[in-house]
Amino acid sequence: MAKVCKRALVKGRVQGVWYRGSTQRKAQELGISGWAKNLADGRVEVLMCGEESALSELADWLHEGPPMAQVESVNVSDEPWQAFETFTTG
Repeated sequence: MAKVCKRALVKGRVQGVWYRGSTQRKAQELGISGWAKNLADGRVEVLMCGEESALSELADWLHEGPPMAQVESVNVSDEPWQAFETFTTG
């Protein structure tokens, strides 16, 4: 299967609720590399790279997030392939 990257912008109550750390854990479980970071406008940006089926599963999970999160929307777009060794938070 081809490896791809996708970018997700997650809006809602997603900062200060361990959203990035939970995303990192889920990504690692799925064998996905990339990163998650807070944006100044309150959203979380996620760049995820790996097998398309795994990215689809993570994208579905992003709509839920950890228990304290309240996700309003997730916008996912295709990105050029980038190789990362692991999944980090910043």
